[in-house]
Formats: sequence, C-alpha cells, structure tokens
Amino acid sequence: MSVASRSATNQNIFQQMKDIVFDQTISHQCGVTMNDSVEARGIAEFMARKPEVTVTYQPALIRIDGEGKLVFKMDEISEILGKEMTAEIFEVNTSTHYGRMVRVDDNTVTLFGNMEEILEYIE
Repeated sequence: MSVASRSATNQNIFQQMKDIVFDQTISHQCGVTMNDSVEARGIAEFMARKPEVTVTYQPALIRIDGEGKLVFKMDEISEILGKEMTAEIFEVNTSTHYGRMVRVDDNTVTLFGNMEEILEYIE
C-alpha cells in the first residue's frame, strides 16, 4: 500500500476545538497511574475488589480510578504483595495522579475527588 493510499484510509481520532462541547459539570473522580510492575499489579488487583473502583491495564501503565475517594492502606497492600509497602514506596510507584492526594498517616494515602471531603484535612 502506498503512503498516499494508506493516509487516505486513516481516521482522525482528534476533534477540532469547534466540535468539542464543554459542559459545566463537576467530576468527583480521582485516580492514579502507575508504571506496570509487580507492585502495581498487586495494588491494582487489590483495589479492583473495592466498589466504585475501575482498573485499566494498558501496555506499560495501570490506571486505578475511583469515584469520590480512593483509600490505599499500606498494611493491606503489604499483605497482598508479601513484602512491605510504605507510603513513600507507593508514591514512587505512582507516575501521576488526579484529585487531591493526602497522606493521612504512615499507613494511609487517600485520593479525594470530592473537594468538600478534603476540608477536614486542611488547616
């Protein structure tokens, strides 16, 4: 297939700005993206058991998305992995996150999608 005929059959997956509709709704979603690793797979498998959590496996990444808030308990994750997981190691494993991340204590990292819930943690 020539370059000209190949490019003619490709679809453009991107929309032009004039075609995008922005609605004024607020999302209460939050989540993390982790590089695919043994630790990330263990965390994802554990979190997938929780209601309102969606886990998406991509070729090199794993996304964990939730509604309202996501609570990551290091002792529970350690038990699943069979080795210690600390809040610091957890944060190193997360490539990025959205929502407000709060380290509640040494055992708990919480992501908030609902910003009203985070007010109790703000001084």
